[in-house]
Amino acid sequence: MDNESKSVCKQVNYEHLFNAHSRTLFNFIYYKCGDAQLSEDIVQESYTKLWVNCSKVIFDKAKSYLFTIARNLFLNDAEHKKIVLKYQSIPENNSTNQTPEFLLEEQEFWAKLNRVIASLPEKQREVFLLSRIDKKKYSEIAEITGVTVKAVEKRMSLALITLRDKLGNI
Repeated sequence: MDNESKSVCKQVNYEHLFNAHSRTLFNFIYYKCGDAQLSEDIVQESYTKLWVNCSKVIFDKAKSYLFTIARNLFLNDAEHKKIVLKYQSIPENNSTNQTPEFLLEEQEFWAKLNRVIASLPEKQREVFLLSRIDKKKYSEIAEITGVTVKAVEKRMSLALITLRDKLGNI
């Protein structure tokens, strides 16, 4: 086949990619999140992005493109959910025996911690949150992020150094 007949923009080729990979792509995301509806949504959005960018994607690389897009969409969704959960878990009532000064200091600490975490470079923040929030092992983080365990260790080390430097001994 010449390059024109293997174009992702041709409907027959696009349909072939959908039929060949959509189920595996669904399973890939479903195994990560356990949510069939979210998995279906991510598969649909991945194929939509493939269609929008069909002229830029080489047919032989389309499968890899789809899995990369789906993985990124999943990670973005997971990050968003963590932020939502974090803010839902902050107690709003002050029905404790703690002093107003303590509560203010605690609130300031959490705000500072959130700012420091948000200021981490993306790769360090991703590893830090996967480890500390999702309780993932370094080997699992390496698989999710597509890097070696050594790279995960290095990113975590740098993130912890930054946190220690910016937060001090609070």
